[in-house]
Amino acid sequence: MGNVSSEVLTAAEVAVLETFVVPRYLSAFGAVALDMMLVGEGASVVHLGCRTGYPDQLLLNKSPNCRVVGIDPSPMAIELARNKAATIPGQGLTYLLSQGYPTSLPPASFSHALALHPPGGASERAALFREMARLVYSGGQVLVSMPLRGSYQELGDLFREYCLKYDETEFAEAVELAMDGRPTIEEFSEELEKAGLSDIDVEVVATELSFSSGRAFIEDPTTRLLIIPELDQALAAFDLSSPLTYVCDAVDAYWAQQTFDLSVKVGCASARRR
Repeated sequence: MGNVSSEVLTAAEVAVLETFVVPRYLSAFGAVALDMMLVGEGASVVHLGCRTGYPDQLLLNKSPNCRVVGIDPSPMAIELARNKAATIPGQGLTYLLSQGYPTSLPPASFSHALALHPPGGASERAALFREMARLVYSGGQVLVSMPLRGSYQELGDLFREYCLKYDETEFAEAVELAMDGRPTIEEFSEELEKAGLSDIDVEVVATELSFSSGRAFIEDPTTRLLIIPELDQALAAFDLSSPLTYVCDAVDAYWAQQTFDLSVKVGCASARRR
């Protein structure tokens, strides 16, 4: 069984994610997915790793009669998603707690499957893509929006500088593997094909996250809830406290008179179930 997500959020983290991370960061991933989603009357959407339910209510604007089922491993996130759904009674929003793939949902029961910013590496993505392919019926649309290779390049550069300064050879090698762990457009397509999907189209949107200082970067909710946890997972053999302290100090030194802009390559793939 594969993990649904490495994120089991606390109540406080859920509130912060909904209030700050969704509008500042996750909205960029949701916007391109919504633009690529082709929905008609009676659409049924499964949202894997739904967190607090963004952008499910926006789906109702595209297809008022659509049905959305959200899946997430965090009880607190599911609770908030359900509370939000309760404010618009009569709409087809359902949220379920699930800890692994495959889920208990029946196969070939949805017209669409959606995932935004899925956590983990290639093996976690493979489990996710297989489950998305399992859940949509033939001809159904799968949409995955995530950071591609080249995202967070500035952070990678500062880690490399830290490695050179302190002769951290093993950490340097791990950083390169972590930076290359995000797929290219071609690798993204290949992973989806291996899951049994076809007619793959990938759109890329370049964006940035701006920070006023090193401390602002380290303490930003997006950094704390999404970026650092993924670094912790990719670099699990290393203590990141010293490298991140170095990054904080370097940002203050190098970007003292301007904002520190962290680049993000938002890649959204649309695919079809064969």
